[in-house]
Amino acid sequence: MAMYPTDRKYTQNHEWIQVDGGTATVGITEFAQKQLGDMVFVDVPTVGQKVETGEPFGTVESVKVASELFMPVGGKVTERNEELIDEPELLNSEPHEVWVIKVQVSDKEAIKGLLSAEQYEKYLKSEAE
Repeated sequence: MAMYPTDRKYTQNHEWIQVDGGTATVGITEFAQKQLGDMVFVDVPTVGQKVETGEPFGTVESVKVASELFMPVGGKVTERNEELIDEPELLNSEPHEVWVIKVQVSDKEAIKGLLSAEQYEKYLKSEAE
């Protein structure tokens, strides 16, 4: 049984993306959450802001470290998870259920270059070796 949901794509920077039509929901993976530890702060773009494929779009801070989040696909932010502003620790509970932002995708070609759940798990194994 796969640890990572197969209904989404993954980046080597440990973000997940779930695409529904022209809208993409973005979050962080279980691996990222475990590496970061207890979240204490989340900074994400405002609604309407444009984001570019591969570029930083926000920051998560834990008791251990601050880490940038990188955009899997370019587009315009349509929604951000406001709960994370007051309760960043929500990312610790179920990282594959708790999303960070939603975007209207403008760079649909970028989706093709992302990893499937199986490819992402192989990538993690190769990085651990």
